[in-house]
Amino acid sequence: MVWSRLKKTKKLSVFLLIVILVSVGTVVSVFLGYRQVSNAPETLLTSIKEGANLSLGKIRQTATRDGKKEWSLEADSANYMEAENKVDLKNLSVVYFLKDNREVYLEADQGILQTDTNDIEFSGNVVIRNEEYQMKTEHLNYAHGQRIIICDQSIRILGQGAELTAESAQYDLNADKIFLKGNVVATIPRGFEAIPGRGKR
Repeated sequence: MVWSRLKKTKKLSVFLLIVILVSVGTVVSVFLGYRQVSNAPETLLTSIKEGANLSLGKIRQTATRDGKKEWSLEADSANYMEAENKVDLKNLSVVYFLKDNREVYLEADQGILQTDTNDIEFSGNVVIRNEEYQMKTEHLNYAHGQRIIICDQSIRILGQGAELTAESAQYDLNADKIFLKGNVVATIPRGFEAIPGRGKR
């Protein structure tokens, strides 16, 4: 009788030990996987493309071409929809890298990233800025293939004490030039002097 109880107790101890080891192994695997993603956040969005619809917290994504970074994106949250090849983003910011090592920054409340083309649609309090000026609008699109930012709504450009407004605009990132269309109006204060060689494009 006593021997039978001892055998049962021993079996129970072995079973509990196995359960503990499996649990510890699972925790360690999850921790290591989390560390790997945390140390390389730019791979996070790419890593979920093989899964179903997913919602994530803060993410980072970088687009490169011929080994050169073209833009880097961060967002507070992302909802990936595999069937539509797109990611809905909230509170996002993008850095565009120009040929002369200058940078252009874009912020918006919402965005839609097309994962098959890297095109991006921005909406809500959209602001584009560099060291000279900033542009404000409510909606625009980035065409990744051409590296052109297209604004199909009214836009304001502020900088160097002057203000420009237009019904639409295009910003060619490769040429670093802005083209304004439709009812273009410039407001320039008295005594305004443009910086030589750095005027509005």
